[in-house]
Amino acid sequence: MDDDDNKSAVKRTILPFKPSTIETIDYAVYDWINEKLNIFSNTNKGFKKVPIEWVAAERSYQVKEEKDMRDSSGALIFPIISLERSGMVKDPSKKGMFYGNIDPLSANPVNGGWKGGSIQIARRIQQNKTATFMDAYSARKYNQTVGNGQINFPGRNPKHKAVYEEISVPMPVYVDVSYNIKIRTEYQQQMNEIIQPFITQTGGINYAVITKDKHQFELFVQSELSSDNNITELGDETRIYQTTVGLKVLGYLVGKDSNQESPNMVIRESSIDVQTPRERNIVESDLPWIHGKLPS
Repeated sequence: MDDDDNKSAVKRTILPFKPSTIETIDYAVYDWINEKLNIFSNTNKGFKKVPIEWVAAERSYQVKEEKDMRDSSGALIFPIISLERSGMVKDPSKKGMFYGNIDPLSANPVNGGWKGGSIQIARRIQQNKTATFMDAYSARKYNQTVGNGQINFPGRNPKHKAVYEEISVPMPVYVDVSYNIKIRTEYQQQMNEIIQPFITQTGGINYAVITKDKHQFELFVQSELSSDNNITELGDETRIYQTTVGLKVLGYLVGKDSNQESPNMVIRESSIDVQTPRERNIVESDLPWIHGKLPS
């Protein structure tokens, strides 16, 4: 097999599927705010996009990015949007489309049961083995409707069965994930410009669909937008307008992420027929190529 055949074989085995993890849901929420809402605001440097910061970022990332987030005195540059995952609930009453629990096939060692897998997501024909069975059928010289001993004879056997590759994944587990979005500005006009897309993006409802790595999750914008301003205080602190927007996401998790021992995606082949060889001389059965009939 040359390099081109090897590359094509690798392309056939790689499927565009990544398991859904907690990080997948976090990225989906961040991308929805950053790309779908795409919020801009008027500043003293023009009409600029409002930066979005994940409050639990790694220390190395914070050290690198804080140069752009803070001024020469170390104070945060407003306006700014911060995103935080505030909680997660596994509610057994919300199981999504899979109401029951489907155990993995790890308990059955037959046909690769140790691999696991609970939900079949796709099925495709295994071309090579299906062609092998068809070639063997067309090469027979008795009781034939096509072929008559010719391999690769063009025709169709109505009794022929195809070999399928069945693709399965672990049981999805649904979770309710809560997020808090805090918007901080120096002026009321900036706050009005930023919070309005959160209200109007979903139209007359508070529902949206967010995606990441071809996974779809349901997002719900909470009705109440709470404010925590210090504009009425008479101290020397900087006047800040702050509004908190709550989000709830109905997401699902597939597998154990990096702690998954079995494959995240299992590929099995379906069985066609179970055949065992027999010794015709011992059982004294008729020879089909002599008597013109199949053995009983």
